[in-house]
Amino acid sequence: RNKLKRIKMKKTMKQYSFASQLKSLAVVFGIALTFASCAKEDVAQNPTNKEGDNDKNLTTFVAGDEAKTRTSLDYNSSDFSWEAGDYIYVKDDDGVLQKSTNAPDQKVAAFKYKVPGKFIASSSYKVYYLGKNSNGSQVTISTAQTQTKPDNTEHFGTAGDYGTATANKVPNKQQFAFELEHQPAYLVFQPYTSNTILQSCYLTKVEVSSDNDIAETYTVNTSTGALTGSAGSKQIVLTTSGSSTNPNGFPLSNSSASISTNGAYMVIKPGTHILKVRYWVKDVATNVEGTITKTLPSTAYASNTYYDMTANLNVRNYDGDKYYMWDAQQNFWAGHEWNKADPWQQPLMSLPPNPNYPKSNADPRYYHEGGGSGRFDATQSCATLPNANELSWYVMYGDPRWDADELWTTMGHLYKGGMWFKKKTVLQAEGHYNTEKSADKTTDLRTTWKYYENTNSSIGSGGPSAADAGNYFYLPASGLYNSGQLSRVGVDGYYWSSSAYPSGNVSAYNLNFFSGNVSVSNGGRMFGLRVGGFE
Repeated sequence: RNKLKRIKMKKTMKQYSFASQLKSLAVVFGIALTFASCAKEDVAQNPTNKEGDNDKNLTTFVAGDEAKTRTSLDYNSSDFSWEAGDYIYVKDDDGVLQKSTNAPDQKVAAFKYKVPGKFIASSSYKVYYLGKNSNGSQVTISTAQTQTKPDNTEHFGTAGDYGTATANKVPNKQQFAFELEHQPAYLVFQPYTSNTILQSCYLTKVEVSSDNDIAETYTVNTSTGALTGSAGSKQIVLTTSGSSTNPNGFPLSNSSASISTNGAYMVIKPGTHILKVRYWVKDVATNVEGTITKTLPSTAYASNTYYDMTANLNVRNYDGDKYYMWDAQQNFWAGHEWNKADPWQQPLMSLPPNPNYPKSNADPRYYHEGGGSGRFDATQSCATLPNANELSWYVMYGDPRWDADELWTTMGHLYKGGMWFKKKTVLQAEGHYNTEKSADKTTDLRTTWKYYENTNSSIGSGGPSAADAGNYFYLPASGLYNSGQLSRVGVDGYYWSSSAYPSGNVSAYNLNFFSGNVSVSNGGRMFGLRVGGFE
């Protein structure tokens, strides 16, 4: 028997693989009155026809023969069931799209539909399944879809599932049989994680963005029988939290894909798409909620097909040993980092300062002294970093984008907040990068102080689009160490350059950002800022 086509899409942060196992789906309406029983499905097989079998003012369209006339999916068997409120539409002899007078009132495997209108002039008629929210002439793949429990597709009818068919007359009977082809594509999200921090969290929603339309409103053309698309959208959000059964969302306690634990289904417009998937994850104990982003390569998503999208969720982890005074020989807490036997480093902002921070140039953790007038370059921990001129190009032409939701960890704790920048290679290709001159193409910041600041409205617009994601890199708002205390984590990002401030010997250039602002600044060399991270 025919079933829904299935394509496995396994993905990690750096690798994608596509298995070739396929399954097919079709919905068949015919003349038989019973279905074969379906294993593991709690559905009625032959619901009573309350309108009667011999109503001569109505034409009967009977779901029949095989258990494949369904609109909600059983993942393991690929079988579908009719849900309560599922109506069909048939174009009659007068060209009127007639809605069936009845629909199931429970989940069923077979159903006798009664359709008004005349059906005697032709040997075939156009049939539509338009979902639950249709006005009879339109169907919409929704931008806001909701699933109340794992591995459940009862929301397909309201999410925008639809199908079309041509009904052909059954020889020697005043009945018509047809096979309904579902037209959307279906994404089956199956996240899992081995990260112990994430395993206590919940999946609250899945946000999918595309380089083109994945949601659509279709209008039925009764003259041609075609469905014409319009009013599309490039984003769909599937909400998995807020129901009485799963108020927090679906658990992430599984370390391998488990459709029963958190399987989440999305209906999308078929076509070739580059998809950016953001898994929204919430720690209910701390009330921190944010995203883990996966970007998929351009893929043809076929109608009448579902795609297994298993995702190994993890978050970027940023080591605690990358905080330095400017160009110091060793990091701010060298030998006594937060995870060492004798830790001095305080891993949380709520902890009091530790007095064992570097205080003099006798300590290799102390900043590089020198300079005072003119150019002075780093030679130690900051020597390979971008210089001040290069920072100005990131600031002014790197299309910086503040992302308030992307999750990351440092020193054993979960945070969010950071900035996306165009990569150096992209800036160079665009003619917006220079080592010897800053972004005004004249000033050399290593010898002449100038303040660069970008407050463009696009800074607060979130991460890059699905199509552009590969052109950007991410820097977390990892804060800084001020004396012996950690501060501003999740709020500010501070990153050293290789250039000292040209007037005075206690400051150096750094990149500073927060929501709505990014700048090339000069800061005291005694602060513990992040070293590295640029691409």
